[in-house]
Amino acid sequence: MGPGIVILFSLFGVLNGQGGKQISIDECCKDGRVRGIDNQDCTAIPLISESTTCRIVQEQCCAAVLEDNICTSGINMAKDQGACDTQFTGSTCETKTAKMCCDCCLLGRAAREHGLTCDHSLSLGYQCGLVSRACCDDGAPDVETSNSLVSDKDNETLTEKENPLPNNMCSSGLAKCAQECVGNSTCACFKGYKLKPDGKNCEDINECLLGASNCRGGEHCINTVGSFRCQREVSCGTGYELTDSNNCKDIDECESGTHNCSPDFECHNTQGSFRCLPKNQCGDGYIQDAMGSCIDINECLAQTEPCRPGQLCMNTMGSFTCQRNSINCGRGYHLNDGGNRCVDIDECKGPDGACAGHGCINLVGSFRCECQAGFIFNSISRVCEDINECRHYPGRLCAHKCENVLGSYKCSCTQGFKLASDGRNCDDLNECESSPCSQECANVYGSYQCYCRRGYQLSDIDGINCEDIDECALPTGGHICSYRCNNTPGSFYCTCPATGYTLAPNGRSCQDVDECVTGTHTCSVTESCFNVQGGFRCLSFECPPNYRQAGEIRARVERSDTIRCVKSCQPNDIGCVLDPVHSVSHTVISLPTFREFTKPEEIVFLRTMSPAHSSPQLSSDIVFDILEGNVQNSFDIVKRQEHGMIVGVVRQVKPLIGSLNMVLKLAMNYVTSGVVSHRNIVNVHIFVSEFWF
Repeated sequence: MGPGIVILFSLFGVLNGQGGKQISIDECCKDGRVRGIDNQDCTAIPLISESTTCRIVQEQCCAAVLEDNICTSGINMAKDQGACDTQFTGSTCETKTAKMCCDCCLLGRAAREHGLTCDHSLSLGYQCGLVSRACCDDGAPDVETSNSLVSDKDNETLTEKENPLPNNMCSSGLAKCAQECVGNSTCACFKGYKLKPDGKNCEDINECLLGASNCRGGEHCINTVGSFRCQREVSCGTGYELTDSNNCKDIDECESGTHNCSPDFECHNTQGSFRCLPKNQCGDGYIQDAMGSCIDINECLAQTEPCRPGQLCMNTMGSFTCQRNSINCGRGYHLNDGGNRCVDIDECKGPDGACAGHGCINLVGSFRCECQAGFIFNSISRVCEDINECRHYPGRLCAHKCENVLGSYKCSCTQGFKLASDGRNCDDLNECESSPCSQECANVYGSYQCYCRRGYQLSDIDGINCEDIDECALPTGGHICSYRCNNTPGSFYCTCPATGYTLAPNGRSCQDVDECVTGTHTCSVTESCFNVQGGFRCLSFECPPNYRQAGEIRARVERSDTIRCVKSCQPNDIGCVLDPVHSVSHTVISLPTFREFTKPEEIVFLRTMSPAHSSPQLSSDIVFDILEGNVQNSFDIVKRQEHGMIVGVVRQVKPLIGSLNMVLKLAMNYVTSGVVSHRNIVNVHIFVSEFWF
């Protein structure tokens, strides 16, 4: 443990202790070793610093002391009894350590008895190897160590500068001894060291393990490099400190300034403690308390008969006086002018008398008062006291509240009532006459209630003022108006987008303006006007080459209208004839931005003339497909049967946020025997409004 601790000291230096005090690693280790000597639990010892490093050093130094003590007991058992198995039983850590040291010591002694070298090549643990070599070397002829080289055992470290090689035949350096050369290239070690098997280097001898220390009873051996030291196992106790000579010395708290005497006291050192004595001394007739204050002594109580018979003792500050006894008259009497007898006192004499304005009747040795109405005579205090009528007659004098006054009482009413003309009962007060409410007031018995007109609500703070209800901010405010809600004092109004809509007669909904019907569109004569929600579109449909439009151009296109282009091939145009596309159609649809999209919306129906159940011999079918324009896969097409015919239904399966324009290109494939016989193309022009209405 010694070298490891020295390295730890050099690494960490000084730590911060509790209260900001600088604590070194040496102090942490010293505290841990003291607690180890006291056999304390090393894992639960009080910490002297908040530093984690100091805690580790405390625990490890404490554990090292306990481990050394346990190991030493095992070595002593091996030396004294020569056996270990019957002495150490159990599975505790302490028992295992003691038995290990005992067994390893027996191993070293066996090697010495059989004439084997102490530095054997067995793969033992580090501690077991040290114990084995120490017990093997103990008692063997010490030919490797020269005891005459160092006379003082207390030297803890020796360096090459402190112990230079002597000037002999080895000084040429051929021997290369670590400590000392004794001639003929033979190396030797200083006292406290022994020669290693290589014959040149030296290692420390653990005198504590070998039992070679000279520590006295009550002292604990601690091994050091090249030596050892003895430390007391029991601390000196409070008021003492351990000196370098391992003795206990009294701490002079007065000189060191560690006493707690106040400025008015003087510190006097004692063995193991100190005393605080007051600086100021009290004179005769006073005694000093623990705080140094001078307190008068009552000699009349502290002494037995300080005055002569017939005299009365009177205490004074710092002394006392003796006075002659006098006649004491009872209550209601006083001494006469001669001072020799007691006569009656007429308490009723004087401007006010003893009854303070009430009637007074003098009695021998006393008096009696004739009290006015509302008062009663107290025979103990002998005064007229007010009668508390409210307490004597509860609930019988006043309808609401009774308040006692001197010699009488008065009634009062609770809030919302006023005192009646009889001075006892209470009538309801009509608070609405003073207009306490901001709008409407209703009087109730003992109170009033404020209420508000439509569009207002009563304030939760005072219950008097009316506050405007913001209908637009209510949880249902988003559904009051189709587009925008505008709050006004006591009401609200709805508005619609600036163009394309008009407010409905109900004042809340927004109705689309059909610009194609009203003629407010800007489409040319060659374009078709199509009304969309909130606006219009000017559409122009042209047929592709080899196709001609069926029907005339319409100035206004409805949702159900279809502009159809049919194939019209030129003579001898084989490519046109073989093209399976027979027709290209255009249809237009306007969609809102769905506010709550919960299920697919069916928007287009592709009706065919093919029956749902065709002849099995024909093996024909119709296949619907979306070729282009399916943004984010927002649409699909399903096939169903209606009235015995095949119908393709285009559905919106995902919500779309407007405004948005797109063209959905659909195909109706007529399949016969697995081959597309012909195809019809339908272009659905979809306009999605930015509004939900």
